[in-house]
Amino acid sequence: MFKTFSLELAGRTLSVDIGRVSAQANGAAFMHYGDTTVLSTATASEKPRDGIDFFPLSVEYEEKLYSVGKIPGGFNKREGKASENAILTSRVIDRPMRPLFPKDYRNDVTLNNLVMSVDPECRPELVAMLGSAIATSISDIPFCGPCATTQIGLVDGAFIVNPNQEQWKNGDLQLTVASTSEKVIMIEAGANEVPEAKMIEAIYMAHEVNQKIIAWINEIVAEVGKAKHEYTSCAIPEEMFDAIKEIVPPVEMEEAVFTDEKQVREENIRKITDKLEEAFAEKEEWLAVLGEAVYQYQKKTVRKMILKDQKRPDGRAMNQIRKLAAEVDIIPRVHGSAMFTRGQTQICNVCTLAPLSEVQKIDGLDDNEKAKRYMHHYNFPAYSVGETKVSRGPGRREIGHGALAEKALVAVLPSEEEFPYAIRTVSETFESNGSTSMASTCSSCMSLMAAGVPIKKMVAGISCGLVTGDTDDDFVLLTDIQGLEDFFGDMDFKVTGTEDGITAIQMDIKIHGLTRPIVEGAIARCREARMFIMENCMKPAIAEPRKTVNEYAPKIIQIKIDPEKIGEVVGQRGKTINEIIARTNVKIDITDEGAVSVCGTDAAMMDKAIEMIQTIVTDFEEGQVFKGKVVSIKEFGAFVEFAPGKEGMVHISKISKERIEHVEDVLTLGDEVKVVCLGKDKMGRMSFSIKDCK
Repeated sequence: MFKTFSLELAGRTLSVDIGRVSAQANGAAFMHYGDTTVLSTATASEKPRDGIDFFPLSVEYEEKLYSVGKIPGGFNKREGKASENAILTSRVIDRPMRPLFPKDYRNDVTLNNLVMSVDPECRPELVAMLGSAIATSISDIPFCGPCATTQIGLVDGAFIVNPNQEQWKNGDLQLTVASTSEKVIMIEAGANEVPEAKMIEAIYMAHEVNQKIIAWINEIVAEVGKAKHEYTSCAIPEEMFDAIKEIVPPVEMEEAVFTDEKQVREENIRKITDKLEEAFAEKEEWLAVLGEAVYQYQKKTVRKMILKDQKRPDGRAMNQIRKLAAEVDIIPRVHGSAMFTRGQTQICNVCTLAPLSEVQKIDGLDDNEKAKRYMHHYNFPAYSVGETKVSRGPGRREIGHGALAEKALVAVLPSEEEFPYAIRTVSETFESNGSTSMASTCSSCMSLMAAGVPIKKMVAGISCGLVTGDTDDDFVLLTDIQGLEDFFGDMDFKVTGTEDGITAIQMDIKIHGLTRPIVEGAIARCREARMFIMENCMKPAIAEPRKTVNEYAPKIIQIKIDPEKIGEVVGQRGKTINEIIARTNVKIDITDEGAVSVCGTDAAMMDKAIEMIQTIVTDFEEGQVFKGKVVSIKEFGAFVEFAPGKEGMVHISKISKERIEHVEDVLTLGDEVKVVCLGKDKMGRMSFSIKDCK
């Protein structure tokens, strides 16, 4: 016996089947929105995981290609590792839900979302977000929900609630907002320079829609929800905190954390930890959780200093940015490079340009998205935080940070017609102490300009933090948070943009939501900081894109041909175009619309390739002059190839002004000659003359 609950949402029916499938999961929601179908499940272990000091939540978003009628490529013909979109979707589901679980809960929890059918009118990512919230809310897993998620698009100046795939991709805004019944709990956005006021309007439009969804989820929970199970609390005993404060008074902890040097702070905390280990040598149960206890003590100390004493650990004012530095061209021979430093956060970005044939091919659930022209990759090696660890490739965090910096710059990139290149930027983290993704945005922007990419405007990014008190109006906003303020604070609100508007937002919080004054204040703080960074750091290093691409970058010439003549340029089985490439050592890309891009490093060879292509597609007229090569000699004349796959005949009478008996008396195979077109002969062949060529 199962029950179906329905809600009219943005002009379409959202429904969920409860009890129909996956009955052994703690909670299961079989979601339908239009024809999009997603199975969302929530499961938890019976006991807490031993030896951990964090909540072990895993979120999975599984894209099955059968959902769009595709068979996976490759030898195995089955889905492999999660796509970038799947990883980013998992992160967006995780971020609003994680703070709503009890802080002392250590049972393993997995939220799984299986995409089974995709309707282009109803985005599966949104359905999975709602499905995870419903599955967890109706389960017996402790959860302070429900929460709900809404997406907002902007097309032709009008907001669209839960846009379809095409509106989402081609609009000026891609905004995802999650809320509880009282507050906004997560914001993720990509935007085409949307003004701050417009962005705030969109955020609270989504928040209002979320209230309707939450009321619906509450009705579902009231009817089919399970009682929440009891769990073993992993909170630090209060008597242990009291004992720690006796040994390490609060003033001593304040002195330990009050420094702008991360390494000095860590050494101070190590000494305190050693002191406590010695004092608690006979209390094994306390030693097992000492690391977490010291962390919590640091956290309480830092929060008290900021909130009550208005004092940051490194002594800065609440709206003060750390010391800034920027430079370009620090790496030789690459196409573009830049380094951006903010305090102890340092990113080096390298830009690489390539022909459009090297765009990233995408095999996903969106049939409309075939390739990605701009790629930003972010790397976070262990040495950037003074640790030693073998690199196993990018994790979810690295992929998420790279995608955020990529999203930040997409709005200002030139079109393919303006700049026919594939573009890759790579951010290497040299040092990390807070918000490397925003430093990556700044360094990427400068690297693109140094490479000669004609971006429309400069983009910068910054993060704003938060420490809250006991009431909604008791809070402090922190501009440019360092690692310690991120770890111990309540929010990491990242905003990127130009002088004219926002290009990306990513908001992480550890509390049960933000009030509107906090959201508006954070966005305003980030704008103020972005302007400061651009004017005082980035523009002095490089104020505008260079007029030409780097000397080591490939050069591209683009021409337009009649699309009906593409076949002539390509030739049978690619013979003609491959011959041009072999002769000139260039790369050639041709679009279905007839845009031809010739890429190479030798300008003379590029010009030669262009000349060959233009010759092939020319409608020949009498009097046109060509350069060609003798490729065949007959008794009656010679055949001259004037472009790959294109030949014309020079009759023996048209070779020389003097009478000749044999063609070989004047011409040999391979001779380079200039010929003039005489039109077509009786057999329909192109007829040329050498003697009449001026």
